[in-house]
Amino acid sequence: MDAPLLHLDAVSKRYGGVRALEKASLAVRGGSVHAILGENGAGKSTLIKIMAGVVAPDEGRMVLEGREVRFADPAAAGDAGIVCIFQELSLIPDLSVADNILISRPPRRFGMIDRRAQRRLAEEALARAGGSDIHPMAPVKDLPLSRRQIVEIAKALARRPRILILDEATSALTAADVAKVMAVLRQLRSEGLALLYISHRMHEIAEIADECTVFRNGRNVATYQAGAKSDNEVVELMIGREYSHVFPPRPPAAPREAAPVLEVRGLSWTQRLKDISLAARAGEVVGLGGLDGQGQRELLLALFGVLKGVTGTMLIDGRPVRLASPRAAKAAGIDMALIPEDRKTEGLMLPMSVGDNLSFAALDRLSRGGVVDRAAERRAIDDMIKLLAIRTAGTAIPVGALSGGNQQKVVIAKWLMRAPRIILLNDPTRGIDVGTKQEIYQLLRRLADAGAAILFYSTDYDELVGCCDRVLVLYDGAVKRELVGAGITERALIASALNIAAQAGEAGRRPAVEA
Repeated sequence: MDAPLLHLDAVSKRYGGVRALEKASLAVRGGSVHAILGENGAGKSTLIKIMAGVVAPDEGRMVLEGREVRFADPAAAGDAGIVCIFQELSLIPDLSVADNILISRPPRRFGMIDRRAQRRLAEEALARAGGSDIHPMAPVKDLPLSRRQIVEIAKALARRPRILILDEATSALTAADVAKVMAVLRQLRSEGLALLYISHRMHEIAEIADECTVFRNGRNVATYQAGAKSDNEVVELMIGREYSHVFPPRPPAAPREAAPVLEVRGLSWTQRLKDISLAARAGEVVGLGGLDGQGQRELLLALFGVLKGVTGTMLIDGRPVRLASPRAAKAAGIDMALIPEDRKTEGLMLPMSVGDNLSFAALDRLSRGGVVDRAAERRAIDDMIKLLAIRTAGTAIPVGALSGGNQQKVVIAKWLMRAPRIILLNDPTRGIDVGTKQEIYQLLRRLADAGAAILFYSTDYDELVGCCDRVLVLYDGAVKRELVGAGITERALIASALNIAAQAGEAGRRPAVEA
């Protein structure tokens, strides 16, 4: 076997009393895709931060092409040819795509930025990343999350890396975009790049990886050739116990004649949402399917009162209401909650403590005469940490110090403190590990069984099949199909997402939504 391009030997890192890495080792080879697997909190993020120069190890050594190295900062790692695409985007929304891609080293002429060269280099990087349809002069803030992720990949490729680290770089991408990225990675591999690939999507690992390493509790517990172990064997290595990936059983379908908790008639917004009608009953998990960008996110935002200029009728318990703001949506009598898509920018205040983030949304319910009942607040926080099994060294530490999966649990828990009756979820399991995903699936079913009406958008077809009682498939801002019960299959979801006409004899499919 070829000598590794980069070798980490017995690397350790601690944060206070928390062991993030313990004598971890890893060999990365040129012309190969090396997958890193593990639960959130297993040490993967700390490992790549050390490689990328973000943090320094406490012990151990890192050897690049036979020479021991230690990077003072990400710029030093980049100069050595190591570039990382982190799960959290590093783009500046108000700048153009080209400005973001070349922000660290813009081309210059006569001491000024050469805009023509900048645009040309940005177009080349976008083409390499599978984003040739993205205009280099477009403001990043105007792009959907999936396209911003492509820009992030192009930004990394523009630096001409020898070792490219991808940390959940496809978690926000559509299936079509993922296919483009996979083609890009194969090309980069053929050019001799070393690729370190971190993903919780097992089918992506199977498709692209040459070698895999599993981390658990800060240690690497196994390295093997891709395909040598089954998915169940890999997951057992990740969580350290026998694993069976099952979704919670669905109860009998709610009677169609039962009165909806939430009903929408003829909802429209600009050209993004077109005459949408739907109903959600107590005890139901209603999925929102379709290709990414077909209006699912805008629908959830419209229901929660975020968007202005929404038309149509919304009824809560059969009573017409007008939700002009999130404050109105979460008010008593409505009791709606929205779990946002991007936990880092929309769901959490990262520098603030775990406790403050948990209680923030429910402070009005924990207060008397405008004064927060601190004892009640502590009890509520402790109850939520226990309910969702949030792994934290304490409630006073910054929530940004938690793993991605535990941060997502905090986002969900802070809204559960309000005991919502209507729960809107925007792709809540994006970028979290399989163990935490299963905990969230179980939680959704428990909440539905307790009487909540749930609208659940996911880009993962398996989740829609496994979790939902009904799925409404959106296409071009309108509901085109309703899939029910046994009719919720991956094949039916894909066909409906492409707006292909229903095939005769396919059970459980309705051409339009019934209220």
